[in-house]
Amino acid sequence: MSLGPYTYVTLSLRPESTPHVGVSFHTPDLKVRAGLLLSCSRPYLEFNSHEADVHISTTGAGPVTDTDLTIAREIFTAAARYLADCEQLRAEQSASTKDATDPAA
Repeated sequence: MSLGPYTYVTLSLRPESTPHVGVSFHTPDLKVRAGLLLSCSRPYLEFNSHEADVHISTTGAGPVTDTDLTIAREIFTAAARYLADCEQLRAEQSASTKDATDPAA
């Protein structure tokens, strides 16, 4: 089953528990950007669609900590893996499509 593009956002609230927000982007309309807020020298990473925004920044919106660096490295590693997986699958899909439409194959 293949769904069309969408963004899915959930909010779970339980008594005496920390709220949980889930955001899933499955859309070509996703915008991603990063930068530095000059007013307070704080780095940020943003994911935006028409339906939801996710902003990531330093702990407590304060100075960069060792934990912030660890999280930034994990984001970088995960993004590199995501890119590699997308490139591999795209190449495989292109090869399959070519084989299916190539009369010489």
